[in-house]
Amino acid sequence: QVQLVESGGGLVQPGGSLRLSCVASGFTFSTAVMRWYRQAPGLEREFVALIDRGSSTIYEDSVKGRFTISRDNSKNTVFLQMRSLQPEDTAVYSCNTGVWGKNYWGQGTQVTVSS
Repeated sequence: QVQLVESGGGLVQPGGSLRLSCVASGFTFSTAVMRWYRQAPGLEREFVALIDRGSSTIYEDSVKGRFTISRDNSKNTVFLQMRSLQPEDTAVYSCNTGVWGKNYWGQGTQVTVSS
């Protein structure tokens, strides 16, 4: 079955960096569009970034120039490199893909930006 497992979250000071990973299984990763979303407490889940099968990328405006999404098809893994983190980036970050007409989510990884 499709599985998405995120890791790499944690506590970081403002201005710091983190790299999130999402390991995928159960489908042909190299042809899948992969997305990162985040959900802050009390807010709706929001789109963060997308990478398609050709490694073209799209970013939400507030993360442009600070976050970089990438993929390693040999490891079935999608990454989210986050730099210049701010308190407003605090959220649970989840990876997502759509396969065979269904939407799949990982369990999420907590990112907390605080001094």
